[in-house]
Amino acid sequence: MTFPAASQSAQPASVLPQPTVVRREDYREPDWLADGLVLHFALDAQDTVVTAACRYRRRPGAAADAPLRLDGEALETLGVAIDDQVLPQEAWVQDKGQLVLSNLPEHFTLHTQVRIHPSANLELSGLYATGSTLLTQCEAQGFRRITWFQDRPDVMTTYRVILQARRAQYPVLLSNGNLLAADAPAAAEARAALSVLPLPATDGDWHEAVWEDPFPKPCYLFALVAGNLAVNETRHRLASGREVLLQVWTEPEQIHRTDFALRSLEKAIAWDERRFGLELDLDRFMIVAAPDFNMGAMENKGLNIFNAKYVFADPFVATDTDFEWIESIIGHEYFHNWTGNRVTCRDWFQLTLKEGLTVFRDQEFTADQMAAGVDAQAAGSVRAVQRMGNVRVLRQVQFAEDAGPMRHPIRPDSYQAIDNFYTATVYEKGAEVIRMLQTLLGVDGFRRGMDLYFERHDGQAVTCEAFVAAMADANGRDLEQFLRWYATAGTPRLQVRSQYDAANKRLVLSLTQLLPDAEGHAMPAGERALHIPVDVALLARDSGQVQQHRLLELTASQQDFVFEGVESADARGPMLSLLRDFSAPVVVDHPYSDEDLAFLLRHDDNLFNRWEAGQQLAERALLQAIRQGDAQATLKALSGALAATLPDARLDDGLRQQFLMLPEEKRLAEQLEPLDPSLLRARRLAALRTLVQPLVPYLQDVVARQHWRANYSLAVPEVGQRALANTALQLLTLVGAEGAARQARAQFEGANNLTDRLGALQALVQCEPDDADWALARFEDIYRNETHVLDKWFAVQARMHGTHQPTLARVRQLMQHPGWNSQNPNKVRALLYTFFADNLAEFHRPDGEGYTLWRDEVLRLDRSNPQLAARMARTLDRHQRFVPVLARQMHAVLEHVAHEAQSPDVREVIAKELGAL
Repeated sequence: MTFPAASQSAQPASVLPQPTVVRREDYREPDWLADGLVLHFALDAQDTVVTAACRYRRRPGAAADAPLRLDGEALETLGVAIDDQVLPQEAWVQDKGQLVLSNLPEHFTLHTQVRIHPSANLELSGLYATGSTLLTQCEAQGFRRITWFQDRPDVMTTYRVILQARRAQYPVLLSNGNLLAADAPAAAEARAALSVLPLPATDGDWHEAVWEDPFPKPCYLFALVAGNLAVNETRHRLASGREVLLQVWTEPEQIHRTDFALRSLEKAIAWDERRFGLELDLDRFMIVAAPDFNMGAMENKGLNIFNAKYVFADPFVATDTDFEWIESIIGHEYFHNWTGNRVTCRDWFQLTLKEGLTVFRDQEFTADQMAAGVDAQAAGSVRAVQRMGNVRVLRQVQFAEDAGPMRHPIRPDSYQAIDNFYTATVYEKGAEVIRMLQTLLGVDGFRRGMDLYFERHDGQAVTCEAFVAAMADANGRDLEQFLRWYATAGTPRLQVRSQYDAANKRLVLSLTQLLPDAEGHAMPAGERALHIPVDVALLARDSGQVQQHRLLELTASQQDFVFEGVESADARGPMLSLLRDFSAPVVVDHPYSDEDLAFLLRHDDNLFNRWEAGQQLAERALLQAIRQGDAQATLKALSGALAATLPDARLDDGLRQQFLMLPEEKRLAEQLEPLDPSLLRARRLAALRTLVQPLVPYLQDVVARQHWRANYSLAVPEVGQRALANTALQLLTLVGAEGAARQARAQFEGANNLTDRLGALQALVQCEPDDADWALARFEDIYRNETHVLDKWFAVQARMHGTHQPTLARVRQLMQHPGWNSQNPNKVRALLYTFFADNLAEFHRPDGEGYTLWRDEVLRLDRSNPQLAARMARTLDRHQRFVPVLARQMHAVLEHVAHEAQSPDVREVIAKELGAL
């Protein structure tokens, strides 16, 4: 098909009126502070009436005539009163999403009443209906869709909430904090506070619950849930001896799949007590599973709401990776109870203050859980595997973001739609910045900094500077330069050169840091130089033995570090093991030869760096094959190194599997310009077949040893064995090894867990059409009624190569499948986002039909769920780097969407992709 050229656009994106830009430098303290909020909900899916009473006081130093500006969106205002006086409509002004009140006393109580429509709320922001349940999502700016309020994180107050609903329809009524008895004094006070505006009439079919959260919180942490839910609960004794109630709520038919989630919550609570001395502060802690949810989960105070896919788990419906994710995400949301809730963000620019820190905490939690109960060697292995996974995601997602039009520091300076900045940069790179602090200060020093942070700021909304200052002051360190990480966009490059003086046994290591300029070009850091921890070891070239090991602190644009007493029989000096355990989120530039990388893969004592050497060698070989059509020498070096490394008895199966996970198309694509996705796929596959062929006997032995009929266990050795065997099986079917399809069919039929059955499916879709079609049909038949497993089935097909059927046609067919729901975020991500983001060759078709589907779906979601639409729109982030025939078509479709899109979320993304911002 054809698209209108940019010159034919009636109104080019560059001249479209732009939404308001919010800038960090414009932050002003609120003029009015809240001293207690009482909310009453008369709940109904069609029409819910929300009555609020909030005590306000003018902030000391605020102007005497400062108006109170309250945020609201999609609210039908029924009444407004100050103290006991109901205001006529002319006494207040509604303007551009705000309710403005002027001529106010220094202290007063504001009463408001609004009507909202949960079942019509397809944005899944605010109060909305999912199935027969009502629930909320308020971060970042959803509370304004519930009632009039200062919807900003630095306005913190206590909450008392009265929920009323028809008992038959909504027997369970939940909100933040602690459930009050009906005759409790606090409940009576809450009812009395709501006496000014008349509450909706109810009858005997209605019931109520009264909740109190005694800890001040911003409104983005408010939550309620109403529905017909079942509970899995336990009493848990904290380290202090206090007993608390832990609950997981979900639809009754799924309650039997919540035991693992409940155990994960108990583990997270105990870990936070041990590692950081942080105890649960409420009498109960609740998790609710939601079928329709934009996020992974939400840390509402005491009432976490989760995407259901991160709650339900048993071997039939969850893979090993799912179990790991569930434990990690439950930990993440619980850890927010302190890092995000008790101490929160002053403004949304500080988002990484809570998210980067909490991602780091959940990574540490996961590593500790994986290492629990195994010996020291095994613990080191599983920690290395977890670190490899973190870095793989960082490089594939965040480094790509750093190289594109949405590049931003971990603390952005401006935004149009804050929802667009819940990004890998803020989260994953933010976690790496926190990890660097622990590397610089040590585990004990980091704990001292955390203790001081909470001592100073408990109950406050603060900035990133407050956190770094606590780290510095607790350890007597100057970290002023370290703060530059919070303001630096793009991925730094670290040039490493060495000079060895054999006569004086001296090695000089020269480090130079290059930082991206405004256009993303690497330039000498100069006065922008960052404080970078560089973990380095010198290895003997004959044995790999560590000669010296140091943590270097690079603080200048260029800096020399001298190692004395360095002996080496080789005139080149020792082998360098650089950036061990990925001590900083940078790209290392060092002239390793193929032989150097093969040596490190075999001999480096740092497990992460062994894997890293293999990844570098694989990238080098695959990129050379893609660019030149041939890379036999490098492929041979890598294949030989892997053949020598994989049988190493010191490695466990989880590590072996990581060594076999070769760079994916998306990772390679970031280093190719102009990018031809079809050429990338064809040459990568050809190179992989050349690389894997010599490993076939080893891979066949791995598959033969896999006991997929054995009792399922989440013990570390068994998880590693399954991971290795499934990767081996998929590599065997990739190269068409004899008997591989037969082995995959046998595993599919005999598997007693989803990990092995899904692994077999992924192997079989690479085989002949009969094998692929059989496996897909059998999988659908087995899991037809398991919605989250069906999402995996959608995703497998969205990633398929179009060898037997064009994948675009398959995707369009699946959009008519009974299990597909175009409004459910999980379904959209599983099928459409996976196709657009992960299947480069099939999406970027020369005929442009993939872009037609992208255009239609982005615009459809823009009208109903802008957050989801904006995330999907980002799959064309770097269209300019593709071959011209594709780049032109993408530019045209971006212009079309820019002209038609209505939401600030999508318009901001598209404008940046077109270079208009």
